[in-house]
Amino acid sequence: MKVVALAIVILLFQACHPIKKPTVTIETDFGNIVLELYPNQAPYTVYNFLKYVDEGRYEDATFYRTVRKDNQPDSQVKIEIIQGGLFKDNHPQALPPINHETTKTTGIRHLDGTISMARNEPGTASSEFFICIGNQPELDYGGRRNPDGQGFAAFGRVISGMDVVHKIHLSPADGQWLNPQIKILSIKCNRENLLKIFENWTPDE
Repeated sequence: MKVVALAIVILLFQACHPIKKPTVTIETDFGNIVLELYPNQAPYTVYNFLKYVDEGRYEDATFYRTVRKDNQPDSQVKIEIIQGGLFKDNHPQALPPINHETTKTTGIRHLDGTISMARNEPGTASSEFFICIGNQPELDYGGRRNPDGQGFAAFGRVISGMDVVHKIHLSPADGQWLNPQIKILSIKCNRENLLKIFENWTPDE
């Protein structure tokens, strides 16, 4: 119900005060990656990501995984992504898992440059995220990459810096694990108007 209520608040706010989609800049030694987020379609996921950014929880974050066609020999369904986040299980900066917003619900597909949440079971996503290289329909709802068919929770896309994404994707790795990991120097967000929408709303526990 809160997602429905939030959507109504967003629509009413935009009717009187049109707002731009929030942007997030990820700074690395390879250059910057600029993201555009979609709070209208994926409110839980965007709220969670911005909370990590706003509270400085990604201070120790890295890009640590690259999935390429040549390093997933045991996977019948191939994908191409880079993955980042806190890396360690039970990291002290990790927040509780969030509701799973499928692509069937949000309409945000896993296309080239889409940012999405990594997970195990549905509803276990928390701090880890990935960026698609090329279109990845097998990550959408009904896709075959995850046997449960629920897909992954996409919530934005890269609007600048795909060259940086490609550099990370092609960096040296031991299997799928980047070696060395690519340090995320900072993650910054410009979302003054978005905070007005979210200020009286938090996701269900």
